[in-house]
Amino acid sequence: MNDISYDPSYSDKAILHKIGEFIKSKRVDQNITQDELSQKAAISRSTLSLAERGENIALINLLKILRVLDALYVLEQFRTQPQISPLQLAKEEEKKRKRASKKHSQTDKEDPGW
Repeated sequence: MNDISYDPSYSDKAILHKIGEFIKSKRVDQNITQDELSQKAAISRSTLSLAERGENIALINLLKILRVLDALYVLEQFRTQPQISPLQLAKEEEKKRKRASKKHSQTDKEDPGW
């Protein structure tokens, strides 16, 4: 665990509250009512209200809300980058061409000039 895990401002409740504030802020910025957002996201208004208050909701409902708000970019932090081992990287470097080669034309191969 890292140091943030022990910070009381990062408790589960505090994180849910921050997510709720984010959702409400995005909704208000876009001038969308709770009813409109909940209909577009195919969730109940009470579920949206729970989310905005920082209560527990299903993850799928959070994704629906973020999608409608065009805020799925917040999930970019979860994207993993493939890790290449140094050994694999060295093998890939060996496969790369080091020099250009002269192209042989078809006429040279067909007509030896005898």
